[in-house]
Amino acid sequence: MTTTAATGTTTTEPAPATRDARPLRSGVSVRVRITATVAALVLVALGAAGTIVYVIESQRLERQTAEAVDQELDEFGVLTDEGIDPGTGEPFESLQALQRLFMQRNVPDDDELLLGFNESRMLVFPDDPLAEDAAFLAEVRPLVSTGGSRRLDTPQGEVLVTSQPITQGDDTGALMVVVYLAEDRAELHDTMRTYATVAGLSLLLVTAAAFWQSGRLLAPLRTLRETAEEIGETDLSRRIPTSGNDDITALTHTVNGMLDRLEHAFTGQRQFLDDAGHELKTPLTVLRGHLELLDTGSPAEVEETRALLLDEVDRMSRLVGDLILLAKSDRPDFVTLADVELAPLTEDTFAKARALGDRDWQLDAAADATVQADAQRIAQALLQLADNAVKHTAPGDTVALGSSYDDGVARLWVRDTGSGVPAADRTKIFERFGRSAVPDGDEGFGLGLSIVRAIVDAHDGTVTVEDADPPGARFVIALPARPASGTTTLTFRPLQDRPTPEENLWPAS
Repeated sequence: MTTTAATGTTTTEPAPATRDARPLRSGVSVRVRITATVAALVLVALGAAGTIVYVIESQRLERQTAEAVDQELDEFGVLTDEGIDPGTGEPFESLQALQRLFMQRNVPDDDELLLGFNESRMLVFPDDPLAEDAAFLAEVRPLVSTGGSRRLDTPQGEVLVTSQPITQGDDTGALMVVVYLAEDRAELHDTMRTYATVAGLSLLLVTAAAFWQSGRLLAPLRTLRETAEEIGETDLSRRIPTSGNDDITALTHTVNGMLDRLEHAFTGQRQFLDDAGHELKTPLTVLRGHLELLDTGSPAEVEETRALLLDEVDRMSRLVGDLILLAKSDRPDFVTLADVELAPLTEDTFAKARALGDRDWQLDAAADATVQADAQRIAQALLQLADNAVKHTAPGDTVALGSSYDDGVARLWVRDTGSGVPAADRTKIFERFGRSAVPDGDEGFGLGLSIVRAIVDAHDGTVTVEDADPPGARFVIALPARPASGTTTLTFRPLQDRPTPEENLWPAS
């Protein structure tokens, strides 16, 4: 609702359209499209196969008809060439006698008709109404003298007429072989109708099978869509059931893995925000409380409150800085890999760590090896572990650093002779804001070891804590070897051969 100041009128704006929670879908589902595609392909294949069969069978019938006609004419030609009546051994007395004998000795097919023309007479075998059709006789009579073949449409259907002219003495005539084509074609058409029926039933069966199988194959995708629709910011625990061993199953595993990562990320984000808010709430409450109770007329109280507030601001700045560092740990440029020599890195870091507190600092070993790593980040992680060791030890306790390289793994450690870390807390202390026993005077936020783990994870390594000998805690960073520009060698130099580290290379904080 909107009110116009000048006119005092009120207008009501339409409410924004509510979006449907379900995603928009096209008019035709994937299952139907797959089934239609399979049906179309099968229809084309069956149609092409039927056409090929029809063409081949038609050509076969044509060849069969031509061969039958040629056989009749060849047999007649043999008898004509001999010109002898086998019954009397004498030449045929007339052309009619020759034609009659040939017809008596011949057994024509069911679809054949033999016509013998001579002078004004005509012999027919077997009897057929077609021989009495005046229109048919008028069409074929020119072939008596010219010979050849013609296709004619008759009341009995299409026929093929083939004429063989013949002369016997003074008589001239011809033998005509008439073949009914409609009968053979009717048989072919019956065959093709049967094929069409079988093909239609096959098409229906294949289409039904394709519809069923496509639905079965797409079922995981439907489940995936339904599960994705049910997943909300308050419930990321749903997973897609998997079965089988195919591409869709592999996709399902991939999506489930993605959901695991999302749930872990969202859970960690919520926990991170809750913990960060809790940690920031305390200094903010302190700031507000002192500001509300501040007596601005008392210079001493103002100075005291100012110092206290600045200390709280520093604590919040450190917290924000640590949070920003952890947020950057997921970026690809968080670490910059280069060839790093372990011995100088270990010795330099040891020199810097000596300024962190009054402890019995020792250098266990330094490996002469070259690995691929970010020297600054690794040094930052070691110094954080050393600072953590100082917080959990007393003056005079031992804090030692060292490095080694074997079996393709570079190891860097920090050990101390403090109280150690209980086994139940060795995983929790690397979580954000996760803490074990907190010594007196420790104003940390529980982010130091999580920063160490973020640096190590960026190097595809691991960080663990174990019992030390003598008793205490030993934090070990294990980095997998990456190809370096030079050959990696491993030797250990005696501690007395190393130069004494300079003091105060790393200012205390």
